[in-house]
Amino acid sequence: MRNKGIYVLFLFICSFSFSQQKVTWQDLSKITFTDTYFSEYDDYFQYPTFSASVKALEGRQIIITGYFLDVVAKENVYMLSKGPMASCYFCGQGGPESAIELEFINKQNFKTDDIVRITGILKLNKDDVEHFNYILKECKGVIVK
Repeated sequence: MRNKGIYVLFLFICSFSFSQQKVTWQDLSKITFTDTYFSEYDDYFQYPTFSASVKALEGRQIIITGYFLDVVAKENVYMLSKGPMASCYFCGQGGPESAIELEFINKQNFKTDDIVRITGILKLNKDDVEHFNYILKECKGVIVK
């Protein structure tokens, strides 16, 4: 009987540790930025400091819902945004925390401003200014009706 209890506890811990976690844009907003000079670009960029709660999500499989934006389809550059194209980060509405770079497992047939639910492994990016601060790897998604 004792072994059965240990087995059940083990399964519970494993399912909690490896399960997908639903994340909101509010969760991802727990980040601050400092203008930092990058000599290789001879320019200032917003350097992120992630909160402990955001750091805890790194490397985990998360689920988040937002607006799909087809940034450069020919180069497979896609993003998920807190708001639609007309009010996205690149249009001056919101900060870098309101956008996630998407790296899909397979090509998706989403259109700009489709509301989608994306599942992927979260990577936090502090130093590579050519990529977003949030990157979802091994993504898959569905359109939310």
